[in-house]
Amino acid sequence: MIQTATFSFLRNLAKNNDREWFHAHKAGYEQAKQNVLDVAAQLIAAINTFDKTLGYPEPKKCLFRIARDTRFSYDKSPYKTNFGVIMNPDGSPRSNLSGYYMHVEPGQCFLSSGIYMPMPDTLKAVRTAIEEDFSEFLKILSQKEFVRKIGDLSRDDDALSRVPKGFDKDSPAAEYLKLKHFYVMVAVSDKEMTATDFVKKAASLYKIMYPFNSFMNRVITRDM
Repeated sequence: MIQTATFSFLRNLAKNNDREWFHAHKAGYEQAKQNVLDVAAQLIAAINTFDKTLGYPEPKKCLFRIARDTRFSYDKSPYKTNFGVIMNPDGSPRSNLSGYYMHVEPGQCFLSSGIYMPMPDTLKAVRTAIEEDFSEFLKILSQKEFVRKIGDLSRDDDALSRVPKGFDKDSPAAEYLKLKHFYVMVAVSDKEMTATDFVKKAASLYKIMYPFNSFMNRVITRDM
């Protein structure tokens, strides 16, 4: 489970987001980081009970850096106020593969699966597969447990207003073809994150996401 001390560190970081404070509280950061890595290791083991393709990526390599890239941002805060872990077969946040994501941020925690900001060739491959294999794709999203506990793909504000060029504007998959990101997301409360059964409950949600994740990776690796 995520420790309450981890949330306390992130709340304090949000109030004191500067390098001087961060370095003075480096020990607290290291403890919080290790807590997240320990939970990630437990999740990886749990996911392997139903998705052997994940393997056992090193948790440290799955963790997003807490330092922000401020070069092109108006917000010059040097640090993120969350921990993000992406668990995929490549074991890397820079991978094109779909994976299982855990976001730890006070009041904004969530679990997710899929791809965000894919490269153009990956984006085209996913759209093509969804259009060509829409019946299979829709079957995955229409499973009762999926609908009840996961919902549908997340809709972002940057979705296209029209079906992209090269695809049938009258396709039954039209609303999905307009998306630029393909992922599902389930909000999780801080209380749920700090509960002793968090890993078990998170793994059960990832298991429901598994067919979607498998579809995505089959598409992405098809021409590799």
